[in-house]
Amino acid sequence: MSSHPARTTPRRFGAHLSLTWWKPLVIIMVPPLAMILLQIALFAIVGLIDHGSGQAEVVGPLQLLAVNLSMGITGVLTVPLISWWAKVPWRSILSFPRAFDKRRLAIYLLWALGVTILANAALALLAPGQTPWVGVGFTWTTMALLAVIILTTPLAAVSEELMFRGAVVPAVASWVRPERIALALGMAFSSLAFAITHLATDPWLFGYHVFLGLATAAMAIRSRGLEAPIAFHVANNTFTAVLNALLAGGGDFSVARSTGAGGPHLLIPALFVLTLVIVVWRREGKTGEPTMTNTSHVSEAR
Repeated sequence: MSSHPARTTPRRFGAHLSLTWWKPLVIIMVPPLAMILLQIALFAIVGLIDHGSGQAEVVGPLQLLAVNLSMGITGVLTVPLISWWAKVPWRSILSFPRAFDKRRLAIYLLWALGVTILANAALALLAPGQTPWVGVGFTWTTMALLAVIILTTPLAAVSEELMFRGAVVPAVASWVRPERIALALGMAFSSLAFAITHLATDPWLFGYHVFLGLATAAMAIRSRGLEAPIAFHVANNTFTAVLNALLAGGGDFSVARSTGAGGPHLLIPALFVLTLVIVVWRREGKTGEPTMTNTSHVSEAR
């Protein structure tokens, strides 16, 4: 089957790929399912090593390692899959049409770290009873948690951006020709998939994860790349995990996802995330790069 040739004025990042209709279905379903299955398998291994690790919503070093590795492996493998299917360089999954910008990444990392620190400080002041913090403690468990967090949490965060914003958004967007509708559809599908894979049964938590998915997708589309969402995800997950480990009283820390775990207090971090979206939106509007509105794709050779 023939396809449109690649052009010099493609659609903007997030709607820049062209795929056979069934391939986005695989991108949507298989990587998240593979991540969950890999996580189950790794948890089974953890259970054999640590017989006391089966307590619900409690995260120790081995459990955290299992979660981060499952995300990291799946996310990294998703990039060559969609790159191969769309017949484009893997770098175009990271940014397009411009090159991936390390300086952009560093700047947004500083912004995201500041936003994350302020969000956690606001939670501590305005909703202290809604945090998992029990007190400062530093034990071998704390050291092990910190080692796992520093070594693997950034990898997991990057991989989630590669999977959901780098792969799912443009894959779903390839179904629709009008660019704005395509981007909206890609944002909606990727955000729902992102929330579902977090396995939160609390409606507030589920909605918060949908919001995070929409916010990071908006950052990616506006900036034509993954630097801003990667920066936010790495800063948020790493700093928050370090804080949770240090304030867990020297033991494992809790990550509540069941009904009742969420609540209106989640509007506090959501407001800070929205602030970061506004920063990205305004900053990218001053870069001088043209907005891509042409309806052509970077095409798959079929």
